[in-house]
Amino acid sequence: MSELSDFLKTLISEPGLSGYEGPAREKISQRWLPIVDELHTSNLGSLHALKRGRAPEPRPAILLATHMDAIGLMVTQIVDGFLHLSEVGGLDHRVLPGQIVTVHGRLPLPGVIVQPPAHLLPPETKSNPVPLEYLLVDTGLHPEEVAAQVRVGDLISFAQPPIEMGSDLLAGHSLDNRASVAALTHCLEMLQKRIHAWDVWAVASVQEEETFAGARTSAYQLRPQLAIAIDVTWAQGPDTPKHKAFPLGKGITLGWGPNIHPGVHEAIKKVADDLEIPYQIEPSPRHSGTDAYALQIAREGIPTMVISIPLRYMHTPVEVISLKDIQRTGRLLADFVTSLEADFMEHLTFNLQPATE
Repeated sequence: MSELSDFLKTLISEPGLSGYEGPAREKISQRWLPIVDELHTSNLGSLHALKRGRAPEPRPAILLATHMDAIGLMVTQIVDGFLHLSEVGGLDHRVLPGQIVTVHGRLPLPGVIVQPPAHLLPPETKSNPVPLEYLLVDTGLHPEEVAAQVRVGDLISFAQPPIEMGSDLLAGHSLDNRASVAALTHCLEMLQKRIHAWDVWAVASVQEEETFAGARTSAYQLRPQLAIAIDVTWAQGPDTPKHKAFPLGKGITLGWGPNIHPGVHEAIKKVADDLEIPYQIEPSPRHSGTDAYALQIAREGIPTMVISIPLRYMHTPVEVISLKDIQRTGRLLADFVTSLEADFMEHLTFNLQPATE
C-alpha cells in the first residue's frame, strides 16, 4: 500500500484546479503510460487511456471516469499588494483563514490567507465566519513586487502538505477526487495481469467541479456501452448525522437512484458480494452530483453507475481518506471489468427493484 500512498501524495501535491488541470494530468500520464495500450488528451484536456480487451472486434467498451480537477482560488483584484479572491469549484470559507497557499503568478509564490482585524470588519461578521469577500492572500512582498509577479485571473492552490494519520488514513487537499484517480490506477495495474473481454477506457476528466464538461465530451467521443463514475462521498465526522454520511475506512458506497442504471448496479453489487468488499447503498433521489450525471445523458444515453469512497472534511485543505477504501475500489473495478462477458449488454435489463444491501 506504500506505493499507492506515495503516488497519491505526489498527485495531490500538484495544483490542477478546475479548468486548469495540466499539472495533475502530467503526473497521471506518467503513471498510466506504461500500463495502458493508448494514451491521448481530449480537446478539453481530459486524459483518455485505453486498455484493449480480448473479445473479437467490434468489442464493447466500458468507461471508468475519475475527475482530476481540484478546488482552489483565483485572484480577482490586487490592492496595496494584497490579493482579493474568488473560489474555484466550491469552498468552505470557514476554514480558509491561516491556510498556506501557492500563488501561480509569473513564478509560484508562497502566501497565506488572512483576514482583517475584527474591529475593521462589518459588525455582522463579528460573530460569524468571515465571508470570502473579506479574505486576502498576503505574499509578504512589496506592492510593486506583487504587481510585477501576479495578475488578476492567476490561480491560487492550497499548499498544505499531505499527512499520514495512523496506519491507513491520509489527510490533505485535493483528495476529492485524486483519491479516485489512485483507485483507477490501482485497477489498471491489476488488469495488467488479467484477461478481460471488454475494452477499458480510463478517463481522468476535467472541470467536474464546475461544468461536468470533461465527462460529457469524453463520453460523447468514446461512445462506451457502460460507464462508471468513481468519486468521493461524505464520511462521518464530528456531529455528522449518520443517515447523511458513511463510516470512514469501513467500505465504499454504491449509488442508487435515477442517475444509476439498476442492472449495472446489481451486477457490481454481486461482484462486491463475491469479493466480500464492504459497502453501503448511497441513495441519490436526484442526479448524483458526480460525472455520472454527464455520462448518463451522453449521446443516446449510457447505462451508468457511481462508486464512491467516503471522505471526511470534503472541500477543505485537510480532507481525510482511507487508503484501504481506495484499494478496495480499485479491486472492485478490476474484478467487475474481468467479469464482463462479451454479450453482457444483450442480457442487461432495466430492473427497477429497490436496492438492498
